[in-house]
Amino acid sequence: MTIAKGGRSYEDDPHEGEEFGYVLSGKVEIHVGSHKYTASKGESFYFRSDKTHYITSACGARILWVSTPPSF
Repeated sequence: MTIAKGGRSYEDDPHEGEEFGYVLSGKVEIHVGSHKYTASKGESFYFRSDKTHYITSACGARILWVSTPPSF
């Protein structure tokens, strides 16, 4: 996924499963429920998908994002 400077992913409602991401470039903020986490190039993130979640990036980023079970 590529997130433009100041961009964000769509807001995903709670669902069954788990999510994992690896930041290929840039920096992202991962919003899960009422919490916010930061990950930069070379870092990864993981969370259960049982809360509303989305990703933002002030500077732009490219990430590898894996969701299970796939919901697309």
